[in-house]
Amino acid sequence: MDTPKEEFMQLQNSEAVVAKMAATIFASLINNVPLHNSNEDELVEKSVAIAIKIANRIEKVIKSDTEWRKDDGGSAYLA
Repeated sequence: MDTPKEEFMQLQNSEAVVAKMAATIFASLINNVPLHNSNEDELVEKSVAIAIKIANRIEKVIKSDTEWRKDDGGSAYLA
């Protein structure tokens, strides 16, 4: 019996967050749609697309502490 090839990844934090979101979305999809070899790639792609769409929407709406700068007078502004 062949040993499966191991794959190693080192995702950046934002990539890991989107991957986790996509996995959650994928789990929800396969809870409602039977998973087959014929639709697996489609469901993975759909999950990733939805996760990216959500992440982009959040990026537009929420500004993190590192995106704000203070000028010499102490007023904060977006970098």
